[in-house]
Amino acid sequence: MKAVSRRFKDRAAAGIALAHALKRRSLKPPLLVLALPRGGVPVADKVASELEAPLDVMLVRKIGMPGQPELAIGAIASGNIVVREPRIEQEMPDLTHTFNSLVEAERRELERREQVFRAGLAPLALKGKTVLLVDDGIATGSTMLAAVRAARQAGASTIIAAAPVASAQATELIRGEADEVVIVQVPALLFAIGEWYEQFEQLEDTEVSRLLALHRNRA
Repeated sequence: MKAVSRRFKDRAAAGIALAHALKRRSLKPPLLVLALPRGGVPVADKVASELEAPLDVMLVRKIGMPGQPELAIGAIASGNIVVREPRIEQEMPDLTHTFNSLVEAERRELERREQVFRAGLAPLALKGKTVLLVDDGIATGSTMLAAVRAARQAGASTIIAAAPVASAQATELIRGEADEVVIVQVPALLFAIGEWYEQFEQLEDTEVSRLLALHRNRA
């Protein structure tokens, strides 16, 4: 893992680069690739194709700072997983009540996405599997940490957290709980994930559903 300064053309190109990094690892079967939607899905699409593994989603939601939604103060995931940013809570103790309200709001969105992206499907079966969690980038680490804990709670035997780009702090945070962390590049400074992509458009539910349907049809 080297600190370099290279922007990816788009999420698809980033997914191919990440897949190449993962191919150098020994990934014990059975392997399941779980994308963190929405942005992680086109990255994981390429990873799953390159590794010839099934693709699904791990439902997670970032809890954003009021007035600064891009700044994560925590995250939630399926299975009633809640992650809090301890630094934010220490510096802003009055945020606790607001945080709990935000959790409830994001939990409703989590349930909506469950219906959109996994409607009619059985709950994820992770017991005994190597689970590869993929996002398009990791800034604070809260969202990926929630995904790791959800996968652990569901019985995954090995959990690998992976992304094309991540901050050094987030990488170390996740390394404390995942079995392995695979990042293509760790820049010295990371302010926003979008800075590391030439094209970083917002994804709609329809595009996420389309990519997931392609993999499920192949399966």
